[in-house]
Amino acid sequence: MCTTVQHFQVLKLFCVIECRKYVLGILLIFSIFFWLQFYRNGFGFSGTINVCNWHPLLMTITFTYLFANSILHFRNFRNIKKKKLKKQHLIIHSCIIFFGLIGVWTGLNSNVIAKPPIPKFYSFHSWLGIVTVIMFLSQFASGFVTFFYPKVAVQYKKAIMPYHIFIGTLTFILSIVTSVLGISEKIMFALNQQDNYMPTEGLYLNFVAFLLIFYGVMVVYILIKPEYKRPPKPKDVVTHIANI
Repeated sequence: MCTTVQHFQVLKLFCVIECRKYVLGILLIFSIFFWLQFYRNGFGFSGTINVCNWHPLLMTITFTYLFANSILHFRNFRNIKKKKLKKQHLIIHSCIIFFGLIGVWTGLNSNVIAKPPIPKFYSFHSWLGIVTVIMFLSQFASGFVTFFYPKVAVQYKKAIMPYHIFIGTLTFILSIVTSVLGISEKIMFALNQQDNYMPTEGLYLNFVAFLLIFYGVMVVYILIKPEYKRPPKPKDVVTHIANI
């Protein structure tokens, strides 16, 4: 009885934290959208600023919000069959790759059409962004082969799973750090342009950066708490075991 009550309390606390995380994630996206629309002349498909503005918005939606929900997907929907959760996890990651690469392209393309052109890959933000994207794509490819290819033995899947989780968590942390560096880079660009909005914009972006860090901390906290892990279900057992 005591164990059941404790489990209920843990689950209740998890739901409270998770709901706050969802609200914070939506607030973060709208904060980025408001900044780009109000301070940075909005969005478009022509003009350096308008094209470049898609980059922070798409990267926030994909490599921050969707990424966080994808790696927590098994904890959030613990009563759904694991096989179905794996497919949903794959679909979310596929969406991250598709829209995330569009976000990367808008960032690179805006550098090309700028007058004069802006050098590519000169900042630590861009370097770390490349590392994060490569790690994500590698994680996606290795995870797809390991957990969807039927001839991979269960023993191998169990052995690889801790590394899969660790690298996924590390990639998410790097995406948060990259985003914070990107915001700092935007502030420095605005300072160089001597924008009239800069004093207010700088304070606003500092607030957004704190929001981003706090969101990342919440996600990692949920990930590392063993009490919040999805309990194994009888139907989760993989029946196919390939020869080692």
